[in-house]
Order: sequence, then C-alpha cells, then structure tokens
Amino acid sequence: MPLQTGDREAQAGDVLVVTGPTASGKSALALALARRLGGSIINMDAMQCYRDLRILTARPTAAEEALAPHALYGVRDAALPVSAGWWREAALAGIAAAHAGGRLPILCGGTGLYLKALAEGIADLPEVPAPARAEARAMVAANTAAAYAWLAARDPASAARIRPTDPQRVARAIELWLATGQGLAAWQARATLPPAPFRFTAIIVLPPPALLRAAIAARFHAMLAQGALEEVGALLARGLDPALPILRAHGVPELAAHLRGVLSLEAAEAQAIQATGRYTRRQRTWWRHHQAAPPSRTHNIHARIASAEQFSESEWDRIFAFLDESGLTAAQHRR
Repeated sequence: MPLQTGDREAQAGDVLVVTGPTASGKSALALALARRLGGSIINMDAMQCYRDLRILTARPTAAEEALAPHALYGVRDAALPVSAGWWREAALAGIAAAHAGGRLPILCGGTGLYLKALAEGIADLPEVPAPARAEARAMVAANTAAAYAWLAARDPASAARIRPTDPQRVARAIELWLATGQGLAAWQARATLPPAPFRFTAIIVLPPPALLRAAIAARFHAMLAQGALEEVGALLARGLDPALPILRAHGVPELAAHLRGVLSLEAAEAQAIQATGRYTRRQRTWWRHHQAAPPSRTHNIHARIASAEQFSESEWDRIFAFLDESGLTAAQHRR
C-alpha cells in the first residue's frame, strides 16, 4: 500500500536508495520494499538503461516489473551513450512522477556516480556537435594511447583524472576540447547543476566477498543458459562504435572474444567472472568513501539476498526499524 499523506511532513522530499555491488541481491530487496511500501523503482545502473542486453545486465524480468512500477529500465538504445547528466534528468522526472502518485521513489542500482550526480550536483556540460564527437571517436578507435597523449598535451588537468585505458572518457574529454577549446576539468569547476532537493536514505547490501564471488559465478552461468551469448552476438552484428559504453558491459568483451574465436567459452566465462569481481571491489571502495554522504542515513546488510523471501523476521525487523527511524514508513507497513 502507498505511504499515507500523514506519515511524515516531508514525505514528498524522501528518496530511498537500495544499492550494493553487482550480484548482491539489491534488486530483490528493492522489489520487496516497493511492494510493502507502495514504492516505485527507478533504475540507478548504467547498463540496465540499455534495451539491448536484458539478460547480460540482469534487468528485472517482465514478471518482476509487473509487481511494482519500474522506470528507466531498457529505455536507451545501445548507440546512444548514457551519461550521468542524462540519467540525472531522467531520474528527476521519475522521482517527480512517483511523488505525484503518492509513491516512495526507490533508486536501485550500483552506479554510485549517478547518485552523486543527483544528490551533490553535477557539471552542466555543453552539447557537443556531431563533427567533434565523430573526430574524437575516430581518434580513440585508431589508437587510444595516442589519443590520450594528444589530450594530455592540451588538457593535462582533465587527462590526470582519466585512466589512459578508458576509451569512453578519453573520447568524451577530447570531444569537449574540440568543441569548446576548454577542458573537462575547467567546465566541471565552473558550471554545476545544483543538488536535487530531496532527502536520501540508503540501504547498502554488502555480502561477504566469498558469497559475492559465488553469486557472480552462478549468475553468469545462468545468463549463458538463458541466451547471453546470442544477445551479445546480436549486439555485435549492429556494427556499433567500439568506444560506446555498452560494449564494455560485464561479459560483453569476453563473449565477443569467444565469438571471434579468440577465447573458448569456458575461458570467456572465467574471465568475465573475474572482471566482474574486480568491479565489485571498486564498488565497495566507492561506498566506503561515500557512505556518510550523499545519503543522510545508511543501513548495511551483510548478506546476499538472492530472494527477499530468504530474509528472516529479525532482518526485516531491523530494516523496518531503520526505515521508521528515518521517517520513511509507519509501523503498519512492517512485514
């Protein structure tokens, strides 16, 4: 049932965040909370915005989406980059729609940068003309290292913030320089969209590393059985710009290497699992440094949630006690 109008004076300004590493079970928890609290789930995962990789990005199934309102899942074509700025505007619209309908907005995903862009503000970067974008992409496609060196010679401040092996961010910095004659760092320092006027409360799912590694392996194996390889094959057949973000989604480079005959399927699976594990360690580090802010309150769950039904009554009691203390729900909404 939706939150009642009298539950809390500032209810319209509340946003619940359910986050954690890839494969931690945060989507199951977000869905369970949305059903119990009358919430609307808004995607906060960069790759789940794309419609092309439903299986490999572990987007909610159609049956799951039918159980509660979902927004920003599978709404972007693979040929269109998903930036933090684009996501911020789309998320603001989703939050406004949830509040207007008397529902609690629940941001769910592991892209911490997106939450930072929403809660702390983000640089208001200018639109880049197509010719500048095409020139930058061509430079990176020809030689990423040479493109990075070109950038570093002209915009050392921006280059210092970018990994030389990150083609998307190198291309983004180059295209901005080509279009405006000013670097990314300079734009970020002077033109900022303000923090969104909401109160963020976060539940962070942080399973023990051993449990998470096992979950990553089991999920990737299940994805292969569900058709992930065929999904990647269809994506590659489109002949997209290799610098596009979707082509670096977990599992895409490894399965693409298998389809090219470079890796066996077993080796591709093993490498994809290892790469995902490395990414989850970076996610943990990000949250460790950002746990106090932007969310005003955080509650950690140190167990993997394959299904919300696996929660014990005591764990649900702890979750709802935290939500009650945060002013997000009333006692009658407890499980």
